Amino acid sequence: MLHEMVIPWRSPFFHPMLPDMRILVTGAAGFIGSHTVLELLNAGYDVICLDNFANAVSDDKGEAISLNRVAELTGKAVNFKKCDMNDEKALEEVFKGAKIDAVIHLASLKSVGESVARPLDYYRNNIVGSLNLIGLCKKYAVRNFIFSSSATVYGSPEKLPITESCRVGFGITNPYGQTKFMLEQILTDVGKAAGENWNIILLRYFNPVGAHPSGRIGEDPNGVPNNLMPFVSQVAIGKLPELTIHGDKWETKDGTGVRDFIHVVDLAKGHVKALERALEENASIGTEVYNLGTGTGYSVKEMVAAMEKASGRTINKKVGPPRPGDVASAYCDPSLALEKLGWKSELGLEEMCRDLWKWQIDNPNGFNAA
Repeated sequence: MLHEMVIPWRSPFFHPMLPDMRILVTGAAGFIGSHTVLELLNAGYDVICLDNFANAVSDDKGEAISLNRVAELTGKAVNFKKCDMNDEKALEEVFKGAKIDAVIHLASLKSVGESVARPLDYYRNNIVGSLNLIGLCKKYAVRNFIFSSSATVYGSPEKLPITESCRVGFGITNPYGQTKFMLEQILTDVGKAAGENWNIILLRYFNPVGAHPSGRIGEDPNGVPNNLMPFVSQVAIGKLPELTIHGDKWETKDGTGVRDFIHVVDLAKGHVKALERALEENASIGTEVYNLGTGTGYSVKEMVAAMEKASGRTINKKVGPPRPGDVASAYCDPSLALEKLGWKSELGLEEMCRDLWKWQIDNPNGFNAA
């Protein structure tokens, strides 16, 4: 069953040089999805947005609050349909109803801890739902496919910085990461199939943070945040009492874990660049893989200090034991994305924390601020 919401045009706009392409985005109302839809609309694409609200918030009309705000920011209509990837019949109605040129597949259950407690839910949702989508792409001749993967596929990194040629699938400690790895394998095989002419791009995200600089869209975790920076910002605003730093004896510059944090706006623009490559005239690239990160590792202490500076507040913190499966450092070499996609991150740590804090202070209760 589909619930359709079309947000009215607020500022009609047309430019003949913009691409006349219709892009299906799954998981469109979530953190990365809403920012990606905004960048696609700004680039002139026609976008169909799907979400089942597993990681997003709806209003009392069943509309996606984040996408309402995207419409306000862009002045463009947002075509939204509530749809679950596991409902193959409902999903096929979307394909029947519109000529789709490409898919950006972001829909996924995404909590590492929850995936350990509920593995079957994660395998069913992430794998089966994706197989439904890929199968319908094949049936309706949609051969351009951008997939939201994750740096978790690298497991415990064999070297730093991490390149796309590093081994994957070893040392993955949770079902969430396994689903990303398995789907990469599936899509790689699909891309190799003879005579199919697929253009599949796997984007391995590192650690998305920040928010749109307007403060209108950002990350709105369900319950206690699983990721560092949303947790830090909620401590800063007083929603949570303190941050636990998981270990301060790692072999890093200050003893705390080091990760590659990337501004979500940069990440969203990476999807647009990947889409442009897939849609190049006469493209037949099979499957390609790109890291999306900054190439710079920041420690937990550095991230906390940067948020204290951005917020002007002291963040309560304590040191706890390391978590099972954690690694000391993980950061990427993003040079292949620059070479092949013409993409690189442009926003640094100061902008990440500035924009995250604006989102947090303007929306202390997320999208349910009212």
